[in-house]
Amino acid sequence: MKYKKLYEVANVLPGYPFRGRVPEKINGGARVVQMKDVDPDNPIEWSGLIKTELTGRRKPDWLVPGDILFLLRGNHNFAIHLDQVPVQAVGSPHFYLIRIDNKVDLIPEFLSWQINQVPAQHYFNISAEGSLQRSIKRSVMDLFEVVIPDLKKQEQIVNFNRLVAQETALYSDLINNRKQMLKSIATDLLKHKNNN
Repeated sequence: MKYKKLYEVANVLPGYPFRGRVPEKINGGARVVQMKDVDPDNPIEWSGLIKTELTGRRKPDWLVPGDILFLLRGNHNFAIHLDQVPVQAVGSPHFYLIRIDNKVDLIPEFLSWQINQVPAQHYFNISAEGSLQRSIKRSVMDLFEVVIPDLKKQEQIVNFNRLVAQETALYSDLINNRKQMLKSIATDLLKHKNNN
């Protein structure tokens, strides 16, 4: 088991520096991941991302599979692992882009999982700054301590996490189906009452 600071195993990059709102361009060549597009329990809907043109001087850090987006603003700071990136896209300034050094034996999905767990979330909660708009400073990200077990253990945890996510989705669907059945039963009963 190894313990490293995040800056020792990954590059933490700022999101693309838009000034104000992201300008929508129907025929734009780039898409932008914004706060409204992410949910820790659901994948990004790539086709729904806003299109724009990147007119700034800074060369964009295009998102690639294996990247991690970390939501640095707001009351819930979480990580999203990108297993696929089917469009040319960047992250907005509300995110840090975490890109693991390819010389490090660290699975991106494992790092994303670790960031979202209680010990890491506690670290980010006590380190956040601001009252109205909480945010995580770059130095806080850089100094986050990453636990690196061997690759086999990382793979086991990632696979178990995927299984839990699948089960959660199945149970959620089952609960929604049961609620719809109850709603249908109630509707039928009320119709019967009104007909009498």
